[in-house]
Order: sequence, then C-alpha cells, then structure tokens
Amino acid sequence: MGFDPDIAQMRFGYGLSPVVPGPASVDAMVAQLRRPDAITQRFVIPTSEAMNPKVRALYLAQRAYKRAERGSKDRHDLRATYRKALKAARVESAGWVRQALLRRIWSEDGLRERLVAFWADHFTAPGQSTFYRYAAASYVETAIRPHVAARFEDMLIAAVTHPQMLQYLDQNRSVGPNSRFAKKRQNGAGLNENLAREVLELHTLGVHGSYTQKDVREFAELLTGLTAGTGQDTRYDSKRIEPGAETVLGQTYGTRRARISDIHAALRDLARHPETARHLAQKIARHFLGDQPDAGLVMELEIRYRETDGDLGAVVEAMLRHEAAWHARPEGGGNFKQPEQFVSSALRALAVPEARFLRMDAKTFERLILSPLRHMGQPWRRPFGPDGFAEEDAHWLSPQGMGARLQWALASPAAVAADLPDPREFVGVALGAEAPAVVHFAAKAAENRREGIALVLMSPAFQRV
Repeated sequence: MGFDPDIAQMRFGYGLSPVVPGPASVDAMVAQLRRPDAITQRFVIPTSEAMNPKVRALYLAQRAYKRAERGSKDRHDLRATYRKALKAARVESAGWVRQALLRRIWSEDGLRERLVAFWADHFTAPGQSTFYRYAAASYVETAIRPHVAARFEDMLIAAVTHPQMLQYLDQNRSVGPNSRFAKKRQNGAGLNENLAREVLELHTLGVHGSYTQKDVREFAELLTGLTAGTGQDTRYDSKRIEPGAETVLGQTYGTRRARISDIHAALRDLARHPETARHLAQKIARHFLGDQPDAGLVMELEIRYRETDGDLGAVVEAMLRHEAAWHARPEGGGNFKQPEQFVSSALRALAVPEARFLRMDAKTFERLILSPLRHMGQPWRRPFGPDGFAEEDAHWLSPQGMGARLQWALASPAAVAADLPDPREFVGVALGAEAPAVVHFAAKAAENRREGIALVLMSPAFQRV
C-alpha cells in the first residue's frame, strides 16, 4: 500500500479537517515541509529575542518588591505592581497555547506541527520558575521550530545552549571546580552534571549509549562557562570555565584557550555519532508508527540520517517514502493518540473558528482545554521529567485518562465549535473514507448531536492512527 490522503493527515498530522485541504502526495508533503513556515505569520508566538525584555521586566518587578523594606508602602505598591504583571503574563502565556492549537487546526502542513511537538518534547525544558514558564513558548519558537527540517546538530546546539535549557537543567549553577570563580568564592560552588548527562542519555546517544561516567564528567567540565541571566541571552563566562582540555567519547576539546566553539564542536560530533542516528531513528519511528515500528523502516531512517549528516528533512522523507509507513492498521490497532494529539485532532475535525477560539476568556480556556489535558495526564508541554512524555500506548490507556477523555468529548465540543455537526456526517469528516461501519451505526443511533460527536471521538478508529 502506498500514499493515502487520509492516512497522511491522521498519522502524520493532526487529522482530517472539513475545510483545510490535505496533501495530495508524498512529494507534496515533502515540499510543504521545505517551504517557508507560513502559518507562523498568521498565528504569532514571540521568539526569545522578543520575549527577553518582557521576562526581564517581570523578574525586575519581583526583585524590586522583595528588596523593598518590609511593611513599607513602597513594598506594598511594588508587590501590587508585580502581581498585576504576573497575572498578565499568565494570560499571555495561555494565549500562546491558543496560537499553537490554531496552527494545528488551520495549517495545511500538519506534518510540520507534529514535528514541532515531537522535537519540543525531545528537548523538553518547561522552566522551573515563573519567569521561565513565561518564556517556554518562545524557546520552542526559537530553538526548535526553525530546525525541524534542517540538520539535527543545529537544533541540538540551539536547544542545549538556550537559556531555557540552561535554567531547566541547572547549568547556570555549574562552575568548574578549579575555575577562577570557584577559587574566589570558596563557597561550595561546583560542577553540575545534569545537562551533560541528559544531552548524552536523552538528546543524542540514548540511555543505552556507549558513554561512561568519565565522559559525563568531562563533558560537564567542557560545558562550564555556559550561563544566562533571567531574561537575557546565553553568554560564555570565562571565569566559570574548568581549565584544561576535556575528552568526550575519545575526542578532545579545548586544547587551546577555552572557547564556546569547543562546546559547539562537541555537540556536532555527538549529533553525527552512529548511536545518535540509531536512537533518533527508533524514536521518530515509534512516535509516528507505534510501539513496534517496522524494523526495515527504522534501519532506513538510520541509514538516511548517517548519509546526510543528520538532515531531519531527509529522514522524514525516507519515512514517508517507505511502504511500511502507509500500512493500514487493524481495527482497534495503531498508535494510540496522546492527549494533546487527541484534543488537537478533535478541534481540527470540528473546524473550530479562529475568532471564537480567540474570544474565549482565560477562565473558559482553562476549563475547556488546559485543565482537561492535565486530567488526561498530559499538561501542556510540561512533562514530569527531562525525558519528556511517555510514548508507550499502555501509559495513556489508564481508566482515569480515558474517563477524562470521555468527559472532554461530551462537554467541550459544543462549547468550542460554532455549531455541532450532524454525527452521521461527522464520521466521514473525522475518520475519512475508511471509517468503520460500527462507528457509522453508533453515530446514527445517538440520541443527540452532543452524544453522537462524543461517540465518534471516543471510537478506537479516532483514538488510534
């Protein structure tokens, strides 16, 4: 079986839409991915460059009130100013979630949106403070989105050296034990291995990679010097650097005066390592094609990655051109949608109007979208650890998670859609030409539109791709 227009959108995008056309071929999908990213102009999320002054202003507002004399009128006024700014920041952050969802609903390039979500999870850095949570959307917009069809090494450098990642993995506190900073302070400032370990274990070679604790240690020493203040760009602080050369996986860096280019060189070498090719090929295939992807397809992705020095666009094209990518799934089989994908594909199938979505106040958006995602087990881009959200189907097939999905399917569509469609017609809209007969029957038998739409959304054919 070759290309199928319905599978193209359901398996490799955010599902079918009654108003947005899907790609007509694999060539069209590849061309879309290589073209300029037009949907970002329609639904805007700020880059880090635009966000830094806002984050810095919020940080300085908090610092001003905390430094004011306790009990003074100044402290009271400054605290009120900070709280007002914090509330505005939270509303603004929720607005960027809407923009991301609207991209998924209205984009003709659903594959790009899926890739952005996949790589944002791979390089997860949600932020451990108010200020970095505020900046999380701009991190994805800056470090992830521009690189989803480019070389992996460029995304790796952009993400690993971004202030968001440095804060999330405590790199800002990492200091070379023999650095000038440590010798001057003499206050226990020392090396932090978090970033080095996660780059090796999660971002590149994989948990079963051939690195040793010595590699982790020396890589952590190489990374010293990378730091960023809140709301500021990354800088390379020579006072924090561990003196001397470092050896990682047999390669030596920093033989001359320490430079940030040594860190970039190490990251490029890790990106081109054969174990990175294998790790990423397996992870991409599992994400799009299920817990047990075709072994031949995985091998093809690994080979393509190595042949192109990690050209992610070429790797995705290799996946799309492999016959196994288009195999029909048995009824009740296929890759189980994570909550984000479930909600996004439902909103797309309902063609939720842009204006209606944007008019929704913050409390309503929280009630209809953000809170249900948390109850389903996937708070928006906030995994519970640096390894991101689980890919395994079994993780998402819990009674609590399925109950939350059912509750959402019954309550939210009527609140977000302009008008609920006829369930009998919605079956074809949401599931395409091969919608199972049992779903058609259930839609016809539904007592009302609300229940009929929920039956379609909760069907195995919609929950799996």
